[in-house]
Amino acid sequence: MLKIYNTLTNQKDTFVPIEEGKVRMYVCGMTVYDYCHLGHARVMVVFDVVVRYLRALGYDVTYVRNITDVDDKIIQRANENDEDINALTARFIDIMNEDAAALGISPPDMEPRATSSMDDIIKMIEALIGKGYAYQGSNGDVYYDVSRFDSYGELSGKQLEDLQAGARVALDESKDDPLDFVLWKMVKPDEPSWPSPWGDGRPGWHIECSAMSTQCLGAHFDIHGGGMDLKFPHHENEIAQSEAATGECFVNYWMHNGFVRVDDEKMSKSLGNFFTVREILKNYRAEEIRYFILASHYRSPLNYSQDNLDNSKAALTRLYTALRGITPAKTDDPLCDDFRAAFHKAMDDDFNSPEAIAVLFEIAREINKNRDTDTGKASILAGCLSRLGAILGLLQADPEAYLRELVATGDGTASGMSADEIEDLIARRIKARADKDWAEADRIRDELDAAGLILEDGAAGTTWRRS
Repeated sequence: MLKIYNTLTNQKDTFVPIEEGKVRMYVCGMTVYDYCHLGHARVMVVFDVVVRYLRALGYDVTYVRNITDVDDKIIQRANENDEDINALTARFIDIMNEDAAALGISPPDMEPRATSSMDDIIKMIEALIGKGYAYQGSNGDVYYDVSRFDSYGELSGKQLEDLQAGARVALDESKDDPLDFVLWKMVKPDEPSWPSPWGDGRPGWHIECSAMSTQCLGAHFDIHGGGMDLKFPHHENEIAQSEAATGECFVNYWMHNGFVRVDDEKMSKSLGNFFTVREILKNYRAEEIRYFILASHYRSPLNYSQDNLDNSKAALTRLYTALRGITPAKTDDPLCDDFRAAFHKAMDDDFNSPEAIAVLFEIAREINKNRDTDTGKASILAGCLSRLGAILGLLQADPEAYLRELVATGDGTASGMSADEIEDLIARRIKARADKDWAEADRIRDELDAAGLILEDGAAGTTWRRS
């Protein structure tokens, strides 16, 4: 039985969908003004696995991940670049999709954009004003009145009185309380704007997600996810807006993934330890990055380091080596029952991917034990390994191709040798061995070893792979 750590209750709750057999899930997506960094990659990978596992359990999942394409940062970046805002966001949406595809992220079922959701945003703000939860300030902006929502702070565990005591005195006296947050901003020079009952302007960030999620999934849905940094104030404000506007419970299960750290320090541009997905892909393959993310539980801090990524590379190599040279059986077999049960037990415990990966290694060890003695058993186990790996988005490449692939460096080269050149050297080594020219054979092996390649001599001939 699946249990999810629910940030709202601060405990693992048994998952019971609102509608039997169906799951509706919303995850806060990218604000598209820059390249995806490792924190974005973690959100995408974590919730991609959540969706994959829910579907593996037989649920009909509707997965919504939004795009924020109008925002203060977007406007600022477009002005800095002297670039049209629509051109800027279109460019980074394409880049985001390329990075997501490289990481093996399945596209969401729906991907609403803020700029395409203005009617829904305006309707929600109108409802909030009509019910007395929002007001228009003296500057024309529309604000949410936090004091009107009795359960404000429940998600984050913050008390309204403490927040009010700690709030700075607002320099702008256009709103009633420093804690009140903006729903609609009046138009400013050289900014995009849309018509509204309160004048031309654009929405605040928080209302965008409330409007998009309820429009796509209804007023009450199952799971809402995002990074831990969004718990307060973004998700707290979403709850306040949505429940005040609709009169219904907004979300049953709140999921938040942990922060990313770099060598045990918080990742930030100011510290100079800020890494984009594309920078990491220059030295590591996308599946190695995905494995690295899943090797830590999604709620734990993720510590980025070269050692941890190297360990991920080595671990994937071991798993693919177990699959190498074996045709996976396409059907399940009772031989795999215990492994499947252990894998599901791990994933049922709040999507515990590190424990699930440990099961994959148990299967790989059994494959290696039976590789030369019982090929039928090895084939069955390989099929199990491949199918369970697919739930995590791993082990779907051809093992031979994976083990031979070399990560390209910035200049587009790898070991300095193409696959054809490597095969030619192996053929020359085989000939040298046949001619009993052991010195030449050893010289070629040493040359390949220096290039980071391992030769494996077996009954079927000589094969090679990355070290």
